[in-house]
Amino acid sequence: MSPLYVILIVLAIVGAWVIFAYNNFVRMVNRAKEAWADIDVQLKRRYDLIPNLIESVKGYVKHERETLEKVTAARVAAMDASGPAARGAAENMLTGALKSLFAVAEAYPDLKANQNFLELQRELSDTENKIQAARRFYNGNVRDLNTATESFPGNIIAGVFHFVPREFFELEAGEAAARQPVKVSF
Repeated sequence: MSPLYVILIVLAIVGAWVIFAYNNFVRMVNRAKEAWADIDVQLKRRYDLIPNLIESVKGYVKHERETLEKVTAARVAAMDASGPAARGAAENMLTGALKSLFAVAEAYPDLKANQNFLELQRELSDTENKIQAARRFYNGNVRDLNTATESFPGNIIAGVFHFVPREFFELEAGEAAARQPVKVSF
């Protein structure tokens, strides 16, 4: 076998590896994008439920206007946030505001027995579980992408084709209260 054939075979193997590695990065980036879209879907569902929840509470807690305004403001801030870090911080504020709303609702027995409120509460609880699952799915995909981006020899392909690590979607380290689940059952 001539040296030219050996060089061509080695180049073909390296070329096939580069193509495989590139396609693997594209697949991981697309999975991370899909996972982020799943988070957006669940957060939109949550944002859509909140106005209905506030409307059902308004009639019972007219003098708790400040709490309702905080929930509304936190919802708007969360909807306007972009990127995992900003979205995580805004979601922490919204979670805290919802906890305050449910704490206020605890003091109103008629509200706690209201079917509309109970259904919205159940829907919100279900949505919180779906958001948590979507976060785990996103973070798992980001972990895989980041590991591939930072590991040898994948880091060479990542550098050449400008694949960069992504941010995890997580709660802020200093927000111990936000790490507690939203209490939605009475």
